[in-house]
Amino acid sequence: MSASMETTYLGQVLRNPLVASASPLTGGIESLRRLEDAGIGAVVLPSLFEEQVEHEGMELQRLAEFGAESFAEALGGYHPDVGGYNIAVDAALRLVVEAKEALSVPVIASLNGTSAGGWVRYAEQLANAGADALELNVYLIPTNPSTTGADVENRYTDVVAAVREQVSLPLAVKIGPYFSSTANMAGRLVEAGADGLVLFNRFYQPDIDLEELRVVPNLQLSEPDDIRLPVRWVAVLSDFLACDLAVTSGVHGADDVLKACLVGADVAMMTSALLKYGAEHVTTVLDDMRRWLDEHEYESIDQLRGSLSHRSAPNAESFVRANYMEMLVNYTGR
Repeated sequence: MSASMETTYLGQVLRNPLVASASPLTGGIESLRRLEDAGIGAVVLPSLFEEQVEHEGMELQRLAEFGAESFAEALGGYHPDVGGYNIAVDAALRLVVEAKEALSVPVIASLNGTSAGGWVRYAEQLANAGADALELNVYLIPTNPSTTGADVENRYTDVVAAVREQVSLPLAVKIGPYFSSTANMAGRLVEAGADGLVLFNRFYQPDIDLEELRVVPNLQLSEPDDIRLPVRWVAVLSDFLACDLAVTSGVHGADDVLKACLVGADVAMMTSALLKYGAEHVTTVLDDMRRWLDEHEYESIDQLRGSLSHRSAPNAESFVRANYMEMLVNYTGR
């Protein structure tokens, strides 16, 4: 009998710990069905972005005010066509509804922003649309030199606290690794109301076009080596945080999912590999995981979870300075 891969994440029972994170593959019902058929444990829908909502709000205001200086007789029949606006919010809510109707696996909605403001309202709408949980992706790049580290951290916790106050839905927060004290910040986010943390957000860096002399977007998919940073921090955080943990970035194959679980993660989230190989890659990953678990005589994912966390690993110092020192001292090159 094969080992059980069942796990729990954000209050939901998942058939396995492999989750499809937000991407074009989770943005349509057909591809969502393919992911479910391939065996995915849960899906995170594409984010509703703060900038999209703000832009549409400005367009609505512009249309409402258009013609305000026109002659009075013209105003009586003037009704601005706003049907094409508020598209992002409506589409996000519709996708939640349709995904819940089409799928049996948990559906996690996502918000991407930097301010508390309207996010409470949109979080409530996503919850009312039927999402099983909510992922809050706080993508903040402070460029004002007067902004302190404390200001940045408070911005994160304020957003989480505001959403938590109004929404009872299980809430995960997806963050980047660039805090001065990641462990302290993780604890503060949980205190603010996060039920789970997703480590780590990848901050895509723009490039420079030397011919056009302009800044251009640049998307680079993750590589397997990228998993080492989130694995290290989940190994540390899983020992003392009372919340769910997800590893994301660099999850490409069965080995990566197993490593995430070994250090204490509840789930591992995959994007780049699915974009490269398609939804069917899920089946390959799960088959390889089952084979490894059976060969190593594990009865379940739960049995191995956390056995190589910072506290449990036989060479725990490798998660901190020991690995750094050993590599510098012993590396000889080729």
